[in-house]
Amino acid sequence: MARLRRKQSRGFTLIELMIVISIMLILVSMAIPAYNQSIRRAKESVLKQNLFTLRSLISQYTLDKQKAPQALDDLVSAGYIKQIPNDPMTGSPNWEAVQEEDYALSVDQNETGITDVKSASTDISSDGTAYNTW
Repeated sequence: MARLRRKQSRGFTLIELMIVISIMLILVSMAIPAYNQSIRRAKESVLKQNLFTLRSLISQYTLDKQKAPQALDDLVSAGYIKQIPNDPMTGSPNWEAVQEEDYALSVDQNETGITDVKSASTDISSDGTAYNTW
């Protein structure tokens, strides 16, 4: 009798293992969407910061040089920024530069150029707007 009991209590049954694995799968399936949402919010935050920085640099360049930059690379060559940051939504520095014909930030400015910059991504943000409208 004692020998029989010792043999039966040596491990987990298949049902116990299946229950534990099922509970773990349920917990993981609840954690993955929360993780993906936090990654998305972080990318959106980086996008907002990059847009703010690039727009600020475009304004500074325009005021200092009395002309708007013709391309984002002008900001790099003039030393306003070391390199153009990556668009976090596309993963590359492929920003859409907005050029306006009749834009004059300062009175002495006589050339047109870049006045704004937008994301190249057409994906929809967590607030329901497209990234390229920010």
